[in-house]
This record gives sequence, structure tokens and C-alpha cells, in this order.
Amino acid sequence: MTSDLGRGTSWLVLALFVTVAFSSCTIVKKQSKAPTLLKTEDASQADLMKEVNRFASVTSLRAKMDLKFEDNSFAQFGSKEEYRTADGEVVVQRPANILLKVQVPVIKTDVAQMTSDGTTFRVAVLTCGGGSKCKKFIKGTNTADYSKLEKSLDESDIGNGTALKNVSSFVNLRPQHFTEALLVRPIDPAKVYVVSTIFQVEEDDTQAKKSPLHEVMRGYYLLDEFTKQTDGSLQIARRFWFDRVGGIRLARQQLFDAKAEIESDIVYGKQGNLSDTGNYNNLPLRIQVTRPKEKYTMSLTYQTPELVTVGKNYPAAAFVLQNTWGLDEVDLDQKLQQAAAGRTDAPNTNTAAHP
Repeated sequence: MTSDLGRGTSWLVLALFVTVAFSSCTIVKKQSKAPTLLKTEDASQADLMKEVNRFASVTSLRAKMDLKFEDNSFAQFGSKEEYRTADGEVVVQRPANILLKVQVPVIKTDVAQMTSDGTTFRVAVLTCGGGSKCKKFIKGTNTADYSKLEKSLDESDIGNGTALKNVSSFVNLRPQHFTEALLVRPIDPAKVYVVSTIFQVEEDDTQAKKSPLHEVMRGYYLLDEFTKQTDGSLQIARRFWFDRVGGIRLARQQLFDAKAEIESDIVYGKQGNLSDTGNYNNLPLRIQVTRPKEKYTMSLTYQTPELVTVGKNYPAAAFVLQNTWGLDEVDLDQKLQQAAAGRTDAPNTNTAAHP
């Protein structure tokens, strides 16, 4: 009797469990909105490498551009500072030469001029909001780390606190940060390349929020470039992102340092034609460069793409800025040596009289 009662109870519990389970399935089964999966195109590794080399066919260019600067110093707190769009003139030439002029819109007053010959850089700060004392001519080496100088550059070097911040921004905004963004290096046969795929959920702000195309899942090819190390290991150097929707488009390039951390994150925008020659078509009209370590983002947009000069050869002297303004000079390499020796009292040199 007890055994029958126990079996009956067990069957009752089982029946209740099954009923609840099916009821729960009915309750939780509901239709919800998901990102729209976009159709992707296929390409071979050879096709992707060919596209990189097509970008690399631009050996030099000169253009008027809109420059938009964002300070990401407070990104960890969910905020950033956006600055007014400035006018810019850019001249770049392989292997790593660049001249960048920044002007106030409309009145065309120079804010700064800067050059890099691939090894060293020079920045002339001509307008900085801190009076004449913060106008400086800054020199340094591309590969040097000047982060230790932020505390050692005092008012005797730069001026007041506002001026220091402005000059530091220009020091961080080194011209060489934009050479590989504008002039993509070609495929190197000595490197190792690997292809993979990835899907990423993205929002398209040009579409209405209720549109099925506002939130989409977009497919990409990733082409990773590795450098062979002496011990046989591989070190990542670059990563190319190719948008696979509606064709194959180079959408992004990431550059890595020796620790495999991102140095530059470069996003390529809408494509169009550069120059009026018909030889440089389907190239990005907007380029966004993010430097995580320097905590800034700069967007460069061609003002008149058809007037861009491509392929002209410029003399090496064009990429070595001279202190024709007679500005007080700050030699960052010298300052770095002084900081290492615990000295910051050595006077600046002025090469206006001694170039």
C-alpha cells in the first residue's frame, strides 16, 4: 500500500514537472528583434593582398583636408573633448615623409605646422591660446618615448598651465602618426599572412532606429601580417579589416607595437575618386586615426577630392620644417636626457640663427 502510494506520488510529481516545463517553454518562447545578418561576399587571400597593394599604389599626395580632433584622455570616465574642425593641408610621400599645416577656418590663421622625415619630427606651435610665451618650436625623434617629460616641462619651458596642455597636445599629435594611414604600405613577401573571418554587430546611425537595417551583423575578412622573429616565433605587425558586404572594401587597418598592443587604429570611410586623372578611384574620402596610447582621435576628410595631387615627387627638404619664425625651441631629446640625469635647468637653444 505504501509502495503504491509512493509510486503514485512520483508519477504525480513527474506529471507536474512535465506540465510546468511545457508551460514554461510556451511562456518564454516569444519573438524578439535581432540584428539583421547582411549578405557577405567571398574573396581569396590573393584578392585581399591585391587590394592592399592597390591602396599602396599611392606614392604621394597633397590635399586640403578638414581636421577633427578628439581628446580621449577621459575616455575611462565615458567622456571626451571634441574640438572645432580646422582646415589642414597635408603633403605625404613614401617612405614616411609628411608635412601637415593646421589653420583656423575662414581667417586661415596658422595654428601649427609640423613635419616628419621618417626619423625625426618638428612642430611649430604658432597659436595656442596661451599668449606668445607658449609659441614654441618643438623637435624630437619619432621612436622616442617622451611620456616622462610631462612632469618635467614646467612654466620656464612652455608658459602657463593652459599653454602646457596645448603644447603637450601638439607633441602627442605627431605628424608621423598619419603617414601609414594615408600611405598604406604594400604587402611584404618577407612577412607571413593569415586570413580569418569575423562577424560584428554594428549600428548604422543613418538608418531610423526602427529600421531593420539600424542594427546589423556585418561580416569581415581579417588579414593579419606577422614578422618572423629570430627565435622562430611570429610577431603581429598589422591587421587589415575587409568589409564583405556589397563587395570587398578595405575598411580598417590596425598597427601593432613590439608588445602586440595597438599603436594606431585606422578606419577608412566612404570611398570615392582622388584627383581628376581617373587613376585613383575607390579610395577612402575620410580617414580616422585613433592613437590609444596618446589618447586622441583625428579625423581627416578631403575637402575637394578631385583637386588632390597624387604621385608628384617632392624634395626631401620639404619635410624638414625650419624655424623661420624665430620661435623659442624645445629639444625633447635634450630634455629627455636632462630628465634622466635629474636636470631640467639647461637653457633651450634657438636655431633660428643656427639652423
